[in-house]
Amino acid sequence: MDYFEVEGGHRLSGEITPQGAKNEALQIINAVLLTSEPVTISNIPDIVDVNRQIEILRTIGVKVTRNSKDSYTFEAHSLDINYIRSEDFREKAGKLRGSLMMAGPLLGRFGEAYIAKPGGDKIGRRRIDTHFYGLISLGASLKEDPKNNLFHLSSKGRLKGTYMLLDEPSVTGTANIVMAAVLADGITTIYNAACEPYLQQLCGMLNRMGAKITGLGSNKLIIEGVESLGGTSHRMLADMIEVGSFIGMAAMTQSGITIKNADVEHLGVIPQIFRKMGALFEISGNDIIVHPQKVCEIDTFMDGSILTVSDHPWPGFTPDLLSIILVMATQCKGSVLIHQKMFESRLFFVDKLIDMGAQIILCDPHRATVIGLERKHPLRAIAMSSPDIRAGVALLIAALSAEGTSRIYNIEQIDRGYQDIEQRLTAIGAKIKRVKES
Repeated sequence: MDYFEVEGGHRLSGEITPQGAKNEALQIINAVLLTSEPVTISNIPDIVDVNRQIEILRTIGVKVTRNSKDSYTFEAHSLDINYIRSEDFREKAGKLRGSLMMAGPLLGRFGEAYIAKPGGDKIGRRRIDTHFYGLISLGASLKEDPKNNLFHLSSKGRLKGTYMLLDEPSVTGTANIVMAAVLADGITTIYNAACEPYLQQLCGMLNRMGAKITGLGSNKLIIEGVESLGGTSHRMLADMIEVGSFIGMAAMTQSGITIKNADVEHLGVIPQIFRKMGALFEISGNDIIVHPQKVCEIDTFMDGSILTVSDHPWPGFTPDLLSIILVMATQCKGSVLIHQKMFESRLFFVDKLIDMGAQIILCDPHRATVIGLERKHPLRAIAMSSPDIRAGVALLIAALSAEGTSRIYNIEQIDRGYQDIEQRLTAIGAKIKRVKES
C-alpha cells in the first residue's frame, strides 16, 4: 500500500482550484438512471468513490462516455435490472455509501431496487431509516435479506405521491426520496427536507429534465410527479470541503494562497466560521485570497466565554470541516470547543495530534477542547494512519505544518475524496511524496 511522506515547515503560495463536489457527484450521477436519454455532467472529480459509482452504473448497463478528464455523458437506455440481484452488485455497492442513492431512481422508474448494506467512512453509526421511511411512504414494500446483507424494495405500478415529515434532514435520504418522487403519481410533499446546495443542484437538474419540484433551498419540497424525464447537461459546484480545507491549510502553514473558482455564493457559513477562528482572507469575485499571518486568534463569545464550533444541518456548519477546524486550532491563539454532534467516532483521530504535541482534551466521543499553542511549540512529525477521508486530510494539514518529516498511512481513504491531492499541493510548494510500501 502507498503512504505519504510529508516534509513539514514549508510555506505555500500560488493558486489552487477546488475539485468538483464529491457529495454532489454521488447524487447527480445516480440521477441519470431516471431517464433513457443522454445526460452530460461536467466538473466530476476523479476520485475513488465517484469512479466506483460510475463503474457500478456501467456494469448495470449505463452507456458511459468520458468526454474529458472531468466530463462524462451517461445514457441509461438498456439496463440489466437483474444485475442488482447479483453477488457482484452486493460486493461493489457494499463498499460505497453513495450506492444507496440508486434505490430512488430504480424504484421510481422500474419499480424495484436493492440496497446493499453500505460501506464508506468508519465514523460511527450512520443509519439509513430515513431512506426507507420515505420510499415506503411513497408506496414501496420492503423486505430484508439478512443472509446476503440486502434490502429489497418493490412497488406494484407507479409510486404514489404523499405528504411526509422526515425525522431528520438527511441529505442522501432526501435525495433518494426526491429521485423516486419525481416519477410518482400525484404530489409529494417532503417536510424537514435537507436543503444543502448539492440537493438544490440535484433538484435544479431534475427540473431541467422535466421534473416539477418547487421549494428549492427550503426545508419543504413539493414534487408534482411526471410520466418521464428527458436528458440534460449539468455542471457541478466546487467542493466546499476542499475550499474549507485549503483555507485551514493556508492558516496552518502561514501561507498566502488564492483559491480559484470557489463558488463562494454556495459556501454558507463556512467563511464566517473560519473568520471566527482567526483566518485572514478576502473574497474577490468567485475567488478567495488567503493572506499569510503568523498566528490566528480565535474569537470568544460576546460574554468572553470559549468559542464553540459545532456541526448542524444546512445552513449550519458542515460536519465534514470540523476536523479541519480542530487541526487549525492547535496552532491558534485561544481555545475552542469542537462539538461533533452527528457522528460519535469522528474525533478519534485526535490521539495522533496529541502525539504530535497538540494540546487537546477529548471530553467524550462528541466533544474535544483544543488549547492553541500560539506557534510557541510547532507540531512534531510522526508516523500515523488515516482513519477516514476528512481526518486524513486534517492529518495531512498537520503534517505540512509540523517540524520534520511525517508518514501518513492508509491514504486510500484520502484518495476516496481528494483528486490528485499531492500533485496539486506540490504545485503550490508543499513537500509531499507518494511512496509504495515494500
